[in-house]
Amino acid sequence: MAYDKFNILTSSAVPLPIENVDTDQIIPARFLKATTREGFGDNLFRDWRYNGDNTPKADFVLNDPTYSGKILVGGKNFGSGSSREHAAWAVYDYGFRAVVSSFFADIFKGNCLNIGVLPVQISPEFADVIFKAIEADPKTELEINLSEQTITLLATGQNESFDINGYKKNNMLNGFDDIDYLQNIKSDIIEFAEKQLI
Repeated sequence: MAYDKFNILTSSAVPLPIENVDTDQIIPARFLKATTREGFGDNLFRDWRYNGDNTPKADFVLNDPTYSGKILVGGKNFGSGSSREHAAWAVYDYGFRAVVSSFFADIFKGNCLNIGVLPVQISPEFADVIFKAIEADPKTELEINLSEQTITLLATGQNESFDINGYKKNNMLNGFDDIDYLQNIKSDIIEFAEKQLI
């Protein structure tokens, strides 16, 4: 399944300065019954967003109209816990196209890259700068440039570089998942296979 091409994302951000957010908090286990990737955004951070009677919790950031955007800024060690792909699906389905944190759990990071969500790992110091900027002005914008591998706080010009696997970077720039990548080089694969038969 192809995803939107990712090159430069300029957006305000939603702050979630909580450390050790695990995948069960991102998408509780009781919502893992579906096998398609749609609909998980409704239950992103379900137990933090809603009371037992399904009314929204006013003090949770996703229920606060002050904050919006396609970038989620999380605390250190985001996406820890079980390896469920559904956590990344929920982040994507809700509408986020990038998650920023000073540290990601490896499996969650990989799952994000597989479905078109860019995990941007920055220093703890720059994370603090971003959180403070959003607190001062919820409409403050970040620019994430995948080609240049930079994230910039537009109000001040402060920026950092981030790392990404070259293969995953190419896929995101083209809107490919792994199957799309193989389909794109199908003629090369066939040519290679035919040479092996000679």
